Amino acid sequence: MAIIELENINKYYDVAGDEKLHVLKDINLEVKKGEYLAILGPSGSGKSTLMNIIGCMDHMSDGSYILDGELIHEAKEKELVRIRNEKIGFVFQRYHLIPTYNVLQNIVMPLLMRGMTLEEAREKSVGTIEMLGLSQRISHKPSELSGGQQQRVAIARALVGEPAILLADEPTGALDRNSGLEVLKLFKRLNDMGNTIVMITHDADVATHADRTVKIVDGELFGTH
Repeated sequence: MAIIELENINKYYDVAGDEKLHVLKDINLEVKKGEYLAILGPSGSGKSTLMNIIGCMDHMSDGSYILDGELIHEAKEKELVRIRNEKIGFVFQRYHLIPTYNVLQNIVMPLLMRGMTLEEAREKSVGTIEMLGLSQRISHKPSELSGGQQQRVAIARALVGEPAILLADEPTGALDRNSGLEVLKLFKRLNDMGNTIVMITHDADVATHADRTVKIVDGELFGTH
């Protein structure tokens, strides 16, 4: 069953006057539930724009996008906020942790945004925190953690709401080689547990850790069949 269906997605940006920059060109992509996909492309290829559309953070110019049964191309902004919070777990290159919050506070944040009480959110977070080996770090601030530990906190925060997909943007980009490999092993373990993962990367070696790789070059997607 497809969890992501992109059909004939185009993205244009207005430049000067009537001129338009064609950033994404007739993108067609299907991602099945439980799949681990890498989208590989160099800087300027359109991969960040594609990630923003998959993550419901940017609007397509035309085409259709269905995410876990939701018609994204027809959704209003209020619906998109809900979909981002409920359906997508984001993992960013620079972690995006709140520096004044400890590990637990960072992880429960998406659940509190859904309206859970702190007690409910803590209870729901315990298993995720243990699974990612963060139990001993629960009261630490991000500045007291290594890069690899901070990324694990970011992954826990992405996972805790049981999203339809994990969307990872260059998740090893800010890490040394060993920490990066640990994060990639963790993604593999999460995928083996049934999580759908879409990883954006410019690094061909990182892409090999996924089950399938598609390439984006000058706004066109290759290797989708």
